[in-house]
Order: sequence, then C-alpha cells, then structure tokens
Amino acid sequence: MTAGDLRTTLQRLTGWAPHPAVPHAQTAGPHPGGHIVEELTLDTPTGAIPGTLIRPDTAGRCPAVLYCHAHGGDYRLGRRELLEGSRFLQDPPYGPALAAAGFAALCIDMPGFGDRRDEGTENDIAKALFWDGRSLFGAMLNDLAAAFGYLTTRPDIHPGRIFTLGLSMGAAHAFWLAALEPRLAGTAHLCMLADIGPLIADGTHAKHGFYLTVPGLLRFAEMGDIAGLVAPRPQFACHGGQDHLTPAPARDAALTRLKAAYETDPDALTTALDPNAGHGESAPMRVAVLDFLTRAAAPAQPTIQ
Repeated sequence: MTAGDLRTTLQRLTGWAPHPAVPHAQTAGPHPGGHIVEELTLDTPTGAIPGTLIRPDTAGRCPAVLYCHAHGGDYRLGRRELLEGSRFLQDPPYGPALAAAGFAALCIDMPGFGDRRDEGTENDIAKALFWDGRSLFGAMLNDLAAAFGYLTTRPDIHPGRIFTLGLSMGAAHAFWLAALEPRLAGTAHLCMLADIGPLIADGTHAKHGFYLTVPGLLRFAEMGDIAGLVAPRPQFACHGGQDHLTPAPARDAALTRLKAAYETDPDALTTALDPNAGHGESAPMRVAVLDFLTRAAAPAQPTIQ
C-alpha cells in the first residue's frame, strides 16, 4: 500500500472530515512572562470548541505549535495544560516555554475535557459515536484539524511553520494529525508511540482510554506506519524506558516501522529514549523537544552557488 493509499484509508477509518472554524468571543491579555494570552471559541458545524492561545508580544509572523493536551485522568484540565502544566510535565508549562522560544501555541479542549465536560464522559461520548459508526479518536482529530485550519488564517502566524506537540494522548493526536494533514510542518510527541498488536498481546492496550480506538486499523496498518506518514517532514519521537504504557516490544516495533519510512531522509527524524523516565516528561526530554522545534522551525538558509 502506498503512503497516499494508506492516508486515504486512515481518513476513511477515522471519519476524517475537517470542518471550518470561525473564532468568536476572543479576549486577549498579558501573561506574566511578557507574552499575550487569548481565550477564544472556535465555532464549527459540529459545535463550539474552547481554545487558549499564547504568543510572543512581537511584531510579524511567528511559527506556531498546535499543542495537544494529554489525558492523565484529569478531565478538568484539558486545554489549561498549556498554561498550567501537569504532573506529567516539566516546569514551566509548555505555553510560556514555547512563547519564550518565539512560538505561538494553541490548545483546544477535547470532547469531554475542560469546558467540554458537559458533552458527557469519555465513556458516554465514545460509545455513542461507536453506535453511529464513528470513533471518539476520529472526532478529536477533526476538532484538531479545525484548530489547525484556524491557525493558518491568522496574520501573525506563518502558515508553513506550524507543528504539533503532545504527550500521551496528546502525542497520539500529534502524530496522527501530522500524518493525515500534509500541510503541517512536522511533529514532536512523547510517551505514546507503540504498535497496537504487541500491546494487545500483553494486555497493555486495556490501560488506555476509550479514545485510543480506531476500529479496523490493524487490518491495514500499525502505529509505526502512521507516524511514518509524516516523512519526510521533521519528526521527534521520545520515550521513557520505564513507561508502562509503551513496553519495549511495542515501542521497538513501532520505531522500526518509523525509521524505515525515513530511510531516505534520516536527518529529518529524531528519536530519543530516556532510560530512567516513565510515563511523563523528563528534564532531558524538555530540552530535546525545544531544541527540535527551534531547529525545525528555522527558516531555510539559501544555498550559495
């Protein structure tokens, strides 16, 4: 199966149907770090999506990160992870850290999280969608695609330098969205990439939430194949050696598939393993993520003849 055929198949399996997003109810104010924070709502044909955006207080267009929040069992947190951080992440939170590095960053609430808890629990939403032949994971990807589309329309953001970033659930969203949306410049993800077949074999798949279910996927591809669709764009994949959700057999199988996809563009792929880290970001991971994004977002230098 070609990359194009696989992408089409994944779009069918997830119900890929990105919808336009129109912002309203925007409020902007200063952040203690000297940045600008905007609270906004994106109106889409399927409902309103609350979002938080932080950006440097500078003129001109800047690169951006569509930050995908984690699960962590904390349904209250949602998009607030961008500015508040979480117990799985290093300090400072990613929003201020990215703004200090020159990036704008947008995070939206996923269904059932943050200010969207009134839509129902993860269990309720997932089961209702399954009965309709859809998946919660697909619905989440469509919302994130709408947020990406919104970022491309902002005059203060460079549309060709938008990346995805996330940990755990957010990591799955980050590399799946980059796989399905070729306009994204690249992706960085932590503590998630693992092939599903080996996870099922040892029972680890049951430790994930309902969100991480794409019916029919294993007939066509594995997680490593999906991350491979990001090639040849820049990608950073990071794992913790003690992460119980990405055991070595599943992790290594996915990385083998991923590296094969970058065989002709090996410099575009960065992988890292912190042997002492579990299911959470370590200090070396944070340094590596920011270094990767800074390098990947740098304008291309002209070739001197």
